[in-house]
Amino acid sequence: MDRIKLIELAGVAKSFGSAEGAPRKILDGVNFALQTGEIVALLGKSGSGKSTMLRIIAGLIPADAGRATYRGQEIYGPASGIAMVFQSFALFPWLTVQQNVELGLEAQGIDRNEREQRADAMLDMIGLSGFGGALPRELSGGMRQRVGIARALVIGPDVLLMDEAFSALDVLTGETLRDDILELWDTDRIPTKGILIVSHNIEEAVMMADRIIILSSDPGMIRSEIKIDLPRPRDVDSREVRALIDEVYGLMTLRPAREAALDTVAQAVPYYRLPDTDVARIEGVLDLLAAAPFNGKADLPHLAEEAELSDDELFPTYEALNLLGLAHVAEGDILLTPLGIRYAEADHSSRKAIFGQQLLAHIPLAALIRERLEQEPAGALPEKPFLDLLEGSLEEEEAKRVLEIAVEWGRYGEVYEYDYHTGRLKMPEE
Repeated sequence: MDRIKLIELAGVAKSFGSAEGAPRKILDGVNFALQTGEIVALLGKSGSGKSTMLRIIAGLIPADAGRATYRGQEIYGPASGIAMVFQSFALFPWLTVQQNVELGLEAQGIDRNEREQRADAMLDMIGLSGFGGALPRELSGGMRQRVGIARALVIGPDVLLMDEAFSALDVLTGETLRDDILELWDTDRIPTKGILIVSHNIEEAVMMADRIIILSSDPGMIRSEIKIDLPRPRDVDSREVRALIDEVYGLMTLRPAREAALDTVAQAVPYYRLPDTDVARIEGVLDLLAAAPFNGKADLPHLAEEAELSDDELFPTYEALNLLGLAHVAEGDILLTPLGIRYAEADHSSRKAIFGQQLLAHIPLAALIRERLEQEPAGALPEKPFLDLLEGSLEEEEAKRVLEIAVEWGRYGEVYEYDYHTGRLKMPEE
């Protein structure tokens, strides 16, 4: 049977304004198609525009340039054939499970009896039979997400969009729910013709998808595509699946010329997006990498299993280790540098000294804060000028996050101190 394009993006671009009004491009020149009969997973680092791309397809936000279509018709707003499942469950807490599931049907003008029958049937199909009268607060996280999925599926969507739908759940619950969705799909028990998933979990993407799309960052563009021909259900421990997971890890850590240039930018501009990780996680991964059986070099999927951290937690940590000159990441492997080895062997005081030294050498925001403090007679400054600087290029929440990371890293490396009561940065005490 010939496949039909359900969703098509042609040259799609999207920007958001910073606090000072300067636009920051999130997506640029994205060309993509979702066809009938396939599940596609979108992977990429935080800030690569995955969720933005999903929201353009859902009709929740418009593209700034290019064209987004559903079955050949331009998407101007929410389409009746497209449903979305969110990471945060997004249930109305004052409505029962039954009422939450019926919302989409009610919006379509379907009469009460049919709404009840269809909602009952969907709740039974998704494993929630008997819970129609419960309120969301009475359910576990996994059950609440089942309600969100039932609400999306009950309208019989042509296209199902899933925005990290399993990431807020524990591993076992997420895997069970994922397998249930795949069973409904593979047995044609739902009318959905195509599924598009945003995920931070490489294993999840390999287990579910027929195609994996990897987005680059700043701005988001399609960088790689992998087609998966393995039948479902897939064995996560099989040689074929492990090889695919390794391949995706390698592509996720590949540094094309454009992204490699961002490393130079990171060493030149103070508003570079610092990776979202903390010192404890940086040192925890470094110590794990330095110890047996890795002894300074590891295959990333193997290290991820040993660390028991999600890909969303690990990739920023790899980036931080790379930025600080403590490790080198390439082609799915991570290798401690000589300085990283010395750091792993050092005592706590020496680690702090090395961390501070590398922070000033490689993180311009930290170096700028220290320089301004040294120039200030009182040795103290409010955080606001630095937030204002960051908000000139980043959204307000992202600017706060970057400054918080710079503060935590700087305090650990004893480069500067921070008073949480007054919001003031100051030189460290002798």
